[in-house]
Amino acid sequence: MNDKVLGVLYGMAIGDAMGMPPELWSRKRVKAHYGQITGFLDGCPENAISYQYQAGQFTDDTGQALAILDSLIETDFVPSGQSIAAHILEWAKKENAFENNILGPTSKVALKLYEEGKSAKAFSDEAVSNGAAMRIAPIGALFEPEQGEELCRYVAAVSQVTHTSDITIAGASMIAMAVASAVSYGDRERMITDALSVEEYALSLGASTPSPSLGARTRLGVRLADAYASDEEGFLEMLYNLVGAGVNTSESVPAALAIAYYSFDVKKCALLCANLGGDTDTIGAMATAVCGGANGFGAIPKAYAEQIEKANGTDLKVYAEAVSERRGGCRWTKDV
Repeated sequence: MNDKVLGVLYGMAIGDAMGMPPELWSRKRVKAHYGQITGFLDGCPENAISYQYQAGQFTDDTGQALAILDSLIETDFVPSGQSIAAHILEWAKKENAFENNILGPTSKVALKLYEEGKSAKAFSDEAVSNGAAMRIAPIGALFEPEQGEELCRYVAAVSQVTHTSDITIAGASMIAMAVASAVSYGDRERMITDALSVEEYALSLGASTPSPSLGARTRLGVRLADAYASDEEGFLEMLYNLVGAGVNTSESVPAALAIAYYSFDVKKCALLCANLGGDTDTIGAMATAVCGGANGFGAIPKAYAEQIEKANGTDLKVYAEAVSERRGGCRWTKDV
């Protein structure tokens, strides 16, 4: 098993779980309520989403990622929209995701339409939220960075059930490429360069939306990271105000890439994301997966990994083995 692939999966789960308690709260409210988040916490009774979770439990970001992997393992890693939708829907029903306000806005509507036997494309073509990017990190671990266009087409095929717009495919592709690069090279500068390299091609695979540039916002985030290299609070404040931390792909993906670049360490990254404000669990899942891929499972605090295993009862090693066996050999040539 590839230690770095395992790092991606645990990194994703850790960032997701660490960012769960203040999910979708403003930065001001996070600071007022928590002061500083320094570890795993139970969901907050005042939070409309996280109140139902216990410390260390991951949310829909990791839950859907594992549902997608279940589907891909079942179909020999040939993406099937029908199979992926069925597995995500099965997960959603098991978690009472529709009733408990767990699903994101795009996925909720798209999955309901799928269940009713209707096409969601008219809706998913206009999607701008981050549901495709939030769950994509393990897919990046299937590819080498040199497989850029193949990676993007595969991401689009995996995402098509709920997200078919340019910004959502590009955002997910950039996160997947950041993971691929981190696993292969473990270099923060190259990770950003590789992630930016797929934006233009990935945008061409989806329906056009009036969205801001992911690349421009990511570059701004990196500049902020460099300018505030010794001031974590200053960095988070400026990132939150200038790049954004909301559920739109154009905010959360650049924010995640910037925090991954800034920290490049699972513990530091997860804590930064949790204290950012906004879509903390999703930004944490994306960013910390990149850091886990860069440094591997062996660099993750043992207590963090044990907390994830205890709280979720999920054996991530099974998934890591399946992905590791396919890494670099997961060729995808189908037109999207």
